[in-house]
Amino acid sequence: MSVNLNTAAVAYAKQLIQDGKIKNDEGHWGKHNPDSGDENKFLEKHEMAEYANWHLGQDASKGEDTKGRYKFPYGDFKTVHRDGLIAAKERAAQQGYHDIEKAADELLQALEKKAAK
Repeated sequence: MSVNLNTAAVAYAKQLIQDGKIKNDEGHWGKHNPDSGDENKFLEKHEMAEYANWHLGQDASKGEDTKGRYKFPYGDFKTVHRDGLIAAKERAAQQGYHDIEKAADELLQALEKKAAK
């Protein structure tokens, strides 16, 4: 599996954070992470490129128009979640995707800074 940093998603997340579209939650990401049904509902109304913007990683071995291509979700299709960024950072570190880990950490710091204002 060849997962690379999705730079468009990082830029999108930065903009969402700047716009205050954040959840500074301390819960468990499993409670906020959209399930397959939520993903499908989102895709009924949005393009795959918009879906991709909610994932920090992309697997180049998967087709561009498949959900399986996109990895490391960080939000609920409305807001950036603190616990989503933490989960993405931890999973990326465990799997050796240091560029994704670093991007998730930078986004997490930006979110926490915005939330403190």
